[in-house]
Amino acid sequence: DGFQNYQVTRCVFNSTELKDIEYIESYVYDKLEWARFSSSVGKFVGYTEFGVKNAERWNSDPSVLARRKNEKERVCKHNIDIDYQAALTKS
Repeated sequence: DGFQNYQVTRCVFNSTELKDIEYIESYVYDKLEWARFSSSVGKFVGYTEFGVKNAERWNSDPSVLARRKNEKERVCKHNIDIDYQAALTKS
């Protein structure tokens, strides 16, 4: 019993080109996503009252947005390139 509070990051892509990759960072409490950053949108979006307040705060800080926007290349592109090469090697 109890509540879960967690953050999920994922990369959605259909090719290894940076323009075809989306970085998504979701914030969840008790199975309800309350805020999300999407590299396609370029900012945080809140889905609850608490999420809207946090999204406004995070979006007003240029350093927070810059870090999240950089994750697309730092996390997604890096790992997709590794996975893609591993798949080619095995095929």
